Amino acid sequence: MRLQEFKNITDTFSSTAQMPVLFIGHGSPMNGIEDNPFSQSWRKMGEEIETPTAVLVISAHWLTQGTKITAMPNPKTIHDFGGFPQALFDVQYPSPGSPELAKETSQLIKSTHVGLDHEWGLDHGTWTVVRHMYPKANIPVLQLSIDYSKPAEYHYQLAKELAELRKKGVLIIGSGNMVHNLRMIAWDKMQQPEYGYDWAIEMNNKFKQLITDGNHQPLIHYEQMGTAAKYAIPTPDHYYPLMYILGLQGQKEQAHFFNDKAVMGSLTMTSVKIGKV
Repeated sequence: MRLQEFKNITDTFSSTAQMPVLFIGHGSPMNGIEDNPFSQSWRKMGEEIETPTAVLVISAHWLTQGTKITAMPNPKTIHDFGGFPQALFDVQYPSPGSPELAKETSQLIKSTHVGLDHEWGLDHGTWTVVRHMYPKANIPVLQLSIDYSKPAEYHYQLAKELAELRKKGVLIIGSGNMVHNLRMIAWDKMQQPEYGYDWAIEMNNKFKQLITDGNHQPLIHYEQMGTAAKYAIPTPDHYYPLMYILGLQGQKEQAHFFNDKAVMGSLTMTSVKIGKV
């Protein structure tokens, strides 16, 4: 399909049928093959929202210098982890890509050059979630990289340039974790799978309240939120995908939370849907 043909299709979507946007707390790669409350909610979400023309994911696991978008017709499944059962490495998610949508998206973004990437594929921040939402692998899936040299404000503003895609049936997903500190996992609490440190629960609640209030500035400047925030976000890789979803929130759009649980002490699976209930 040529770019103009794809544009003709996406242009038929009414602005009143604007797609929601999702921030998904993806957690352990094992969620990609386990049937648990987290994966069940992803499956339910895929059934409830309007079937998208394509899915664009901003994953915590594709960090680059500059911004890139996957532009190959058939993205590979990337197993970017170690120490897990062979069954996880055996998973393939053979969804198509869309070079046409990649080019259209790169042209939408005016604030920076967006490179068309033919090497990356779908990392586990993407396929472990999307394979539950769309198990037939028949919807084009693309990834937009995170320019890790830039601050949160940059990503928040860049997201606004993607807003037009929502009107064209594209589901935009940020995949990371609001609270994500692997160095402080509570190994002694593994028999309590939904255990969270006090600071993790404190920050998760603060994040939710700010999102509910539509008060994005403290979230953008998270470094100023005190000691608990430094524990919750020791590095911003898993936090930056949230900036894209907040940047896409319309003035009258409400946030709805799901999978709102702490795991392993120092992570939260809290996820957000912004848009129609």
